Amino acid sequence: MKDLSRHPCFQAEAGRRYARVHLPVASRCNIQCNYCNRKYDCCNESRPGVTSAVLSPLQAVHYLQALEAKIPDISVIGIAGPGDPFATPEETIQTLRLVRQAFPDKLLCLSSNGLELSPFIREITEAEVSHVTVTVNSVRPETLAKIYRWVRYSRRVYRGEEAGRILLEQQLKAILLLKEKGMTVKINTVICPGVNDGEVAEIAERVASLGADTMNPIPMVPAEDTEFETLPVPSKEQMKRIKSDIARHIRPMTHCARCRADAAGLLGQDHPEAMQLIGQFSALVVNRGEGRERVAVASQEGLLVNLHLGEARRMYVFEQSKNGYHFVEIRQTPPAGAGLQRWQELAARTLADCKAILVAGIGETPMKVIQENGIRVIQMSGLIDAGLDAVYLDLPIRTLCRSEYMRCGESCRGTGAGCG
Repeated sequence: MKDLSRHPCFQAEAGRRYARVHLPVASRCNIQCNYCNRKYDCCNESRPGVTSAVLSPLQAVHYLQALEAKIPDISVIGIAGPGDPFATPEETIQTLRLVRQAFPDKLLCLSSNGLELSPFIREITEAEVSHVTVTVNSVRPETLAKIYRWVRYSRRVYRGEEAGRILLEQQLKAILLLKEKGMTVKINTVICPGVNDGEVAEIAERVASLGADTMNPIPMVPAEDTEFETLPVPSKEQMKRIKSDIARHIRPMTHCARCRADAAGLLGQDHPEAMQLIGQFSALVVNRGEGRERVAVASQEGLLVNLHLGEARRMYVFEQSKNGYHFVEIRQTPPAGAGLQRWQELAARTLADCKAILVAGIGETPMKVIQENGIRVIQMSGLIDAGLDAVYLDLPIRTLCRSEYMRCGESCRGTGAGCG
């Protein structure tokens, strides 16, 4: 059982002892806030949304391994930008899986606007994410229309109060689902004077009713080239009153350091070498298959490789252990009918920690997508152990029994609609 009290952002006492690291792997955002300008390469700014570089999932793991030697008291690894983690969910989920595998003792956390969080509850639960922050800036659509220029949801852009209603609905849904999974939930609210500063108690009451654990009012920092650049900075007296109003409904957070998306170190004391390291690792060319140690198998019963990829509704996942091969879990494959997206999701999410996949047959399109993601494809039939020997012991593929599905694989185009 991990000690949840070691999270410095959620527990003020932990902030004096334990360090946190933010991994800037979320490069895009699905909303445009009127107070946000996500400048990169700006080392003198300390505010959310700012980073000196963006990392790939594998670059992030290498960066963490180097950083741990310099910051020994890291207790939490989080993803908080520079965009939203679920605007690029493939990168986020792959990062979480790789980090969990490399750092099993660390706490994992996320910070999101909540718009597209709900569809990934299962994945973040499996990665043992324990703390999630959701930014809720109002519970009134008309106010949200003033705060956000646009909201992109389900591949469509919304504006005005319609955008506000959609965003609020998805945020409240996400909070409920997170609490159902037992996660600790913090609410961030950016205080924009004259816009939402009179509604903070209302927000606190609403999120408290959903089970949120704490609320963090953040004074807006006017950013150049934004619609809110001329708004005043909330005064200390105003923030004190707001925290008092929040305390009537939910525990307020009082020690926020307004961290960058690439923050590393104690709160308010980022490590001086972290920014230099992150620049080095953002330029690192990493083998896309590196860091992956598991193998997925298309099987009916978990003993034989006997399914064509298109008809496999689940994958059996194995890894090598000191005593041979260890069965890890069963993972559901993306549903049929989504075309190319089905294979992209399979490669980037379902197989994110896998170095190879064993199948009885495979179409041309999924073969290309999976291989482009650095995953080795082995077509065969027979005992799973024989395929695992080929992967882990580098035995010649010719020793494996070719499947009758080879004929299907050679003619199948892999449309993502599933084999009939």
